[in-house]
Amino acid sequence: MIVWGGVDFSGYFNTGGRYNPTTDSWTATSTASAPAGREIHTAVWTGSEMIVWGGYNGTDLNTGGRYNPSADSWTAISTTNAPAARDSHAAVWTGSEMIV
Repeated sequence: MIVWGGVDFSGYFNTGGRYNPTTDSWTATSTASAPAGREIHTAVWTGSEMIVWGGYNGTDLNTGGRYNPSADSWTAISTTNAPAARDSHAAVWTGSEMIV
């Protein structure tokens, strides 16, 4: 399980963690090149990466990133032709693309 993002009284998080049920332990996700902190975003699992998109951090967002847990690394995703910025939306993974 991967948990990422969120908010509390101190601000928006661009941090997270990976949970390993076998060892009952957490490992922090890298913040290098991670998207800006946010809440009410979507995340989908591709089978090898988590894609995070949209959300809110004082304004609606149309940005995101791809997280590779094997490499513990983030890659920014393009905003070219991306949907309008939004939060509280739904997204699905079709097997080859994310649909918002």
